[in-house]
Amino acid sequence: MGEFDTVKSLLHRIYGEKQGLRALARILPLIESFPRRSRKKSGFFSQEDVVLITYADSLVRAGEAPLKTLRGFAESHLKGVVTTIHFLPFFPWSSDDGFSVKDFHRINPDLGTWEDVSAIGGDFQLMFDYVVNHFSAEGEWFANYLAGKNGFTDFAIEVDPSADLSMVTRPRSLPLLSEYRKGDGSSVHLWTTFSADQIDFNFKSLDVLEKMIEVLLLYAEKGAGILRLDAIAYLWKEIGTSCIHLSQTHDMVKLFRALLDIVAPDVMILTETNVPQPENISYFGSGRDEAQMVYNFTLPPLLLYAFVKQDARLLSEWAAGLKLASESTTFFNFTASHDGIGVRPLEGILPRKELDTLIDFVRTNGGQVSTKRNPDGSDSPYELNITYVDAILADPASQQADKFLASQAVQYALPGVPATYIHSLLGSRNWTAGAEQTGRARTINREKLDADQVRRALNTPGSFRARMFTSYRHLIKTRKQQPAFHPNAAFEVLDFHPQLFIIRRDAADQTLWAITNLSGGSNRCVLSDIGISGPVIDVLSNQTIDTLSLELQPYQYVWLSRR
Repeated sequence: MGEFDTVKSLLHRIYGEKQGLRALARILPLIESFPRRSRKKSGFFSQEDVVLITYADSLVRAGEAPLKTLRGFAESHLKGVVTTIHFLPFFPWSSDDGFSVKDFHRINPDLGTWEDVSAIGGDFQLMFDYVVNHFSAEGEWFANYLAGKNGFTDFAIEVDPSADLSMVTRPRSLPLLSEYRKGDGSSVHLWTTFSADQIDFNFKSLDVLEKMIEVLLLYAEKGAGILRLDAIAYLWKEIGTSCIHLSQTHDMVKLFRALLDIVAPDVMILTETNVPQPENISYFGSGRDEAQMVYNFTLPPLLLYAFVKQDARLLSEWAAGLKLASESTTFFNFTASHDGIGVRPLEGILPRKELDTLIDFVRTNGGQVSTKRNPDGSDSPYELNITYVDAILADPASQQADKFLASQAVQYALPGVPATYIHSLLGSRNWTAGAEQTGRARTINREKLDADQVRRALNTPGSFRARMFTSYRHLIKTRKQQPAFHPNAAFEVLDFHPQLFIIRRDAADQTLWAITNLSGGSNRCVLSDIGISGPVIDVLSNQTIDTLSLELQPYQYVWLSRR
């Protein structure tokens, strides 16, 4: 089978035979124009993989490009800790803190240059956002579309406003169509899934396909080891359908995978689909032909609920059902990100009454709630906007770092690759002033921190940032040394106590039990009940445990290893 056969087959399936051949003819020169790199490792993952999620300017210093500031911080504080840095969109943008991309090829000059990115790539694997669903209404591409320039006339999706769009799944409580005026004076209504500044690409156009594949290959050439496919679930539209997870969308992800297999086979695809778990894991495809990682979107809200209720049972039941499609796939485990805590993944797990309890809890602790539009015109909760630190601590005055770290210990014990948002690593709290300034709920979790102030806080023993950062780094470093925490190592969730989350991980040369007390009270774990006989070592404290039972203090977590 030739190396282009899969690409040809997918293009025929998406576009039909004739259009598929035209598409192939336009793609082949692109593939030949980019340098190919061979696979450097046999597998995609290891237990050493840890991702830091950050904006390029999450840390700032006067007179210095933010990418240089971040590089300095990463070199001094994160080498040997995280292996991958996920840069949220660092391209020229017009809104949504980077996700309305004006130019997909350049780094925002206010942040730095591609050379700065490459310098960071010398010490860390790089992860880029591939914003593949939409483009900015203020960029050159949209100006070319409005002007009717050759190659851009069908870049956007024009829709008759009288069309029945009631079946379309809406992730926001905003109009689906937005009106614009073209250069010839005509008025058009365009598909805008997320906002009027974010114009959905028309992937039925071969002009769009060619330009976005060029972007895909450019990011691989610039050193991306992981590509995050932003909002990928909505990529293909067919009026009369839900316009989410369509077969053409899955085939497009498979096409991206097939192209990368030719040009850069080490590059992984991560799909961002904030939806219930069965829909989410569908992007694993056959286990090799689609995404290598999917976001574990159910984890953040369900883990928060477990801490609010001080009850591990629902969390344990859900975690016990985590299944992977193959050894070439795994979960992207996170609790916090630049976005809020999505609640759609709780559908079918948490009754609406319990979700309302969670919503009230978040509002009580300084957070906000964003909504989406339903087919009947009503609105329902979409995400909780609050830092994960404040969500878990449940008290703006609390400095209880150990309670927050207990939540992270659960995340880091699960099968998958763990990812930590920079504000969680640094113990950041709700930026309510920022949310008030912008009028956007998500700003509460996107503060730009003064790098020098952060350094001083980290160098001040006993400060909240220092206690959080030091303990979190120790957690990460310890995890990286345990073979049982390989993303694909076997696991079993043990449900022996309603307030303890217990998971056993098994590798060829190590068995490890991760036990976390999710409550504010002490709890006893009988070790023989969970299969432990004889002494084990808590690898976090390096203490030998040879008792029949273990008394866990409030929010205590242990990783017990037997090699």
